[in-house]
Amino acid sequence: MLVEIEFSAEDVARTRFAVSPLWEVVASVRVLKGADLQGMHRRWAEQVRPRLAAAKLDLAPLFGLIAVPTVGIPGFLVPPPTTPQPSLDVELAALRATPHALLRTTSPGAEAAVAALREDPERGLGRLADVISSYWEVALAPYWPRILTLFEGDILHRAGHFAEGGARRLFDDLDPQLAWESGTLQMNHGCTGGVRRLDGRGLLLVPSAFTWPRIFSTLGSPDWQPTLRYPPRGVGTLWEQRAQPCSDALSGVLGRTRALLLAELAAPASTTDLARRIDHSPGGVSQHLTALRAAGLVRAHRTGRVVLYARTSVGEALIRGSSD
Repeated sequence: MLVEIEFSAEDVARTRFAVSPLWEVVASVRVLKGADLQGMHRRWAEQVRPRLAAAKLDLAPLFGLIAVPTVGIPGFLVPPPTTPQPSLDVELAALRATPHALLRTTSPGAEAAVAALREDPERGLGRLADVISSYWEVALAPYWPRILTLFEGDILHRAGHFAEGGARRLFDDLDPQLAWESGTLQMNHGCTGGVRRLDGRGLLLVPSAFTWPRIFSTLGSPDWQPTLRYPPRGVGTLWEQRAQPCSDALSGVLGRTRALLLAELAAPASTTDLARRIDHSPGGVSQHLTALRAAGLVRAHRTGRVVLYARTSVGEALIRGSSD
């Protein structure tokens, strides 16, 4: 079915991009619950499931709100971000402050979890936010710099297209399910059709690593800005485990071993794993990782008894710049 989203001049002026860590939490839970039928995120899921089990988290308050295979998600769980790049803490503060009247859902399978929240909203929302924070630290925080780098590159690319050819150029290249035609954005939708008006609020565009091959839309809520969450360019390469080449230029700055360790962290890894890969002692690798942490290039994430190292956004940019 075809949804037609009508734009006024004011809607075009208010259209913007943002990223949402909270949305990625929810979308990634859908993947863990079986929504990734094509196996796009198999490598990520295979790494994360045992870590979640080792952490012994009670994820029921979160998982109960996200039903699969249905695509409906309670709207209060994923309010659109109000700034271009909010932190998870900022979004969780907004979640904790959700007006109790908004604790409702039309998503089949989530009714019981929403009803439990409504019994004691303040306590329930606080517990839900705490669960999301714990899930984030295990499942997404080690990967977030890499995901964020993908988002930033996509947004920069889209901004260039908008500058070159306006709304038509932007939307015609955004996703195969979208097309711009005479002030109207046409979107193929599997469940509903009809005309949607933005009423001067513009459209919020949110790249999402875990939505492919779908687009998720929130268009009818009077409480928030209409939102499309879409797969960014290059999402198919997100979980590739190939290490970046260790460039001579980067080695000249960091030293050969530290540059090699940074290149090897294409995915989070432990000291032992890294020592095996580069044929160094765990003690020596630990010293180099400590130096890289002090420089802000890597960060440690504890999962149960295991400490995983991952590149920070600065480390991602450094690797990308040296490979370019």
